[in-house]
Parts: sequence; structure tokens; C-alpha cells
Amino acid sequence: MPRTPTTLLSVADQERRRALRRMKAVALGALIFMALAFIVAFAFQERVGWLAYVRAAAEGGMVGALADWFAVTALFRRPLGLPIPHTAIIPNRKDEIGRTLGEFVETNFLAADVVRTKLTSTAIALRAGEWLRETPHAERVAVEGATVATAVLNALSDDDVRDLLADLAREHLVAPEWGPPAGAWLEKIVDAEAHHGAVDLAVDSIGRWLDANATSFAGLVSRRLPGWMPKIAHRLIDDTVYNEAVKFVRAVQADPRHPARLAIDGYLSRLADALQNDPATREKLENAKAALFDSPRVGALAAEAWNTAKNGLLTSLADPESGLRRRAVQALQEVGERLTTDAALQRRVDTWVSDAAVFLVDRYRHDIASIITDTVERWDPAETTEKIELMVGRDLQYIRLNGTVVGALAGLAIFTVAHALIPGV
Repeated sequence: MPRTPTTLLSVADQERRRALRRMKAVALGALIFMALAFIVAFAFQERVGWLAYVRAAAEGGMVGALADWFAVTALFRRPLGLPIPHTAIIPNRKDEIGRTLGEFVETNFLAADVVRTKLTSTAIALRAGEWLRETPHAERVAVEGATVATAVLNALSDDDVRDLLADLAREHLVAPEWGPPAGAWLEKIVDAEAHHGAVDLAVDSIGRWLDANATSFAGLVSRRLPGWMPKIAHRLIDDTVYNEAVKFVRAVQADPRHPARLAIDGYLSRLADALQNDPATREKLENAKAALFDSPRVGALAAEAWNTAKNGLLTSLADPESGLRRRAVQALQEVGERLTTDAALQRRVDTWVSDAAVFLVDRYRHDIASIITDTVERWDPAETTEKIELMVGRDLQYIRLNGTVVGALAGLAIFTVAHALIPGV
């Protein structure tokens, strides 16, 4: 079933149509009133002299009403369906009107200086901050952000993400040689003695383990001794080994220059130098790295890590009471608070927004304005005419009404002046 223009009208447009019809009825009523006044005055002006003035006013009113009716009607359609030149202007020149409107918007509204002047006079950062620091507004932004993030995560292909992560890891982790940068990094650590804390932690951990696991040394050495040796000798040897281990750890803990510590320092220094300068050591590291990243288990762990992270994010984004959502709201409010109190930040944000807007306007203003031109070109002429008439037609009917009144006054004034200047007319 073809749709008529009425079925395309919104509720607001239908209300405008009713208002337009009422004003058309008022304007037509004014014309009919002038016509009736003219008939009565013309018929009785010979007997009642002052009716001549009424006739003149009615003549002028009818002329003004008809002239303005023609002018208003000619904008939208041909008056009485007659092919009069320069009528039905809007349907006939719809595309040209669209192009002109697009050029007008592009020239007068999308100019860089206009946009910059408007944005400079608007405290964008301050207003945004005042709005954002309110809890309901921050929650609204967080909800919208969570919705967008959820849609993005759901749209991502797990296989594509894993392939991307693998490509990035291979490009930035596997492909570069690890030896020289690792050696330089280790050399700086050794020179700064930053590794001493790790050595202390390791020694302390060993000491605590020895204190808590003395029984673990039972049979550690003695089980390898000949069976003919007495049991007491077995226990003595095991206790000796345990005590020596404890004394060794205590000595390392107490002496910052203990030979064991110095040996560790020397080993790390040699390793740092070898990683930078020894091809064999560097090759060993590269082989170990390749074996690690090429391992199927590593790939499975990476895929599992992505799936876990994705599912965790989706769960947190969907829960309004999750830590992620609450922290997002809090962070947004903190940003809003800073935007309202930090003048330097306000200037930076305002400048950034202005520069970004001017850049976009300079680069894309023709494309933006072409939306108007292209949209108007796609409109159906009859529907376009009806839409425009509904928007401005009611005001144009006032022109008809005003034309009737002004025409009547003009007719009355002309007739009065003529009688005053030429008595007996």
C-alpha cells in the first residue's frame, strides 16, 4: 500500500497541519468578509454616502488578500494549477535550494574563525567538569562507557586477538635480540648493587627453611654411608651437615663481604659481560627464548589468559557494583573536580578542544555541508514542499491576513486622499 504524505507526518507535523488549516481559514474568512463588505457597500453607496469609503477599503483589502494569496501559494505550488512562470518555486528549485543552504552553512557556520570564536567564549572544560563531578552524571558516563566497551569486546574475534597478540609478541619480544639489552640491564644492577636485596631475601628464606626443617637432613648423607657404620655415626654426620649449613647461612647473613656474596657478584658481572659480548652465551639465550615462545603450552597459556581477562572484564562491566565500575565513576568524578578547580588544566583542555574542532572544520566542512545538499536532493519534491509548508506556512498565512488589512487601509487612504484633492470624485 503506497504511503500518502499524511501517513509520513509525525505527531508534531500533524499538529502543525491543523494550525496551518486554521490560519488558512482565518485568511480566507478575511477575504470573504472583504468581498461581502464590497458587495453591500457597492449596492448601497448611492443612498448612504459613507459606504463609498467602505467600498474603497473593501476593494483594497480584496486586492491585498488576493495578491498575498498568490505570492504565498506560488512558493509551494501553481496557483489554481495554472502554469504561470516563477511559481511552485520550492518543488521546482528544491535541489538548488539545498545547494544554496549547504553553501550558506559551510561559509557562515563552518568557518574556522567562527568555530574558534564560539569555542573560545565557551568555558568547555569548566562546564564539563561541573557536569561530570555530579555522581549521577559520572554514573551515566560510566554506564555508556561500559556499554561501548562490552560491545567492542563481544565484537572482537578471540582468534584474531590471539593472532594479534602473537604477532605483537613476536615482533617486539621474540624478534629483537635479548642478550645485549639484558646484559646492559644486569650490568647496571650489579654496578648499583641493587641485587643485594634479592640476595638477602634468598639467604633469609634459606635460613628460615633450615630452622623449620631440621629433620629434612636426617639420612641426607648417612644413607649413602656403608651399612656397617654405627647408627650414632650416621646421626652425627647428618647433624654436622645441618649445623654447617646453618652456620654458613648465618655467616652469609652477617657478613656483607662474605665470599659467597662476592662469588655471586662475580658471577653476575661475568654473565652481564657474556650476554653483551660472548656470541655463545647470546646464542644460548636466543635458543632458550625461541623454545619458550614456540612452546604450545605457552600459546595455550596466552589464549587462556586472554579468555580469562575478557570474561573478567565483561563480568565487571555488566555489574554496576563491581570494583571496576565504581572505580570508573570515582575516576570520572575526580576528573570533573580537577576540571573545575585547575585553571591550567582548563586552559589546556579548552585549547585542545578548540584546535581539534578547527582542524576538523577546516578539513571536513565541505563534506559536512554536503550532508544538507545530498539530503535535500534525495527528498521527494511533494514531501519536501509539504514539510516546509508545515514549518513556515502558518506564519505565511499571517502575511495574507496582514495583506488584507494593509490593502484595506491603503484603499481607504487612497480614496480619502483622492476625494480631498479632487472634490466631487
